[in-house]
Amino acid sequence: MKVERSLLTVAVVGAGVAAALRRFRPRAAGDHASAATRWLTVTINRTPTDVMPHGTLPEPLDRLADRLEAQVRPAPGDRGTELAVRLKEAPSATAASLPGRLAGQDPRQEVRTALREAKALLETGEVMRPDAPPTTRDTPAGRLVGMVTRRSSGEGVL
Repeated sequence: MKVERSLLTVAVVGAGVAAALRRFRPRAAGDHASAATRWLTVTINRTPTDVMPHGTLPEPLDRLADRLEAQVRPAPGDRGTELAVRLKEAPSATAASLPGRLAGQDPRQEVRTALREAKALLETGEVMRPDAPPTTRDTPAGRLVGMVTRRSSGEGVL
């Protein structure tokens, strides 16, 4: 029984190490540019004319319009509209690095946030935010949760 548990532990740890190595491996010179200019796409439950009336981007994305390329097309299966945006110019390698992202210097984070807000505004009419903290005294855990909440909209898969 102990041998099986040990083998399972080794397998789980090994899989975690392999995933971490794959995530943080050095990238080739061309990889950064292609990842930095990748299209970010969301499906919005509205018609294409509602998403981009008169050819203008929805409000949160409109303030970034001079730095973005945008595409609007019907979503497959008649399930709304796909809105895709990407930066015209790739961010610097320093801004796109892990320390740059943690410091909020990566312009792709701003684009992701604006895309999520545009989807929320078009579908519900408002952008939902977490309630104010339930306590009046700021704790270390509360500061950590606040930092994660502020950064979360600029990260992750759209």
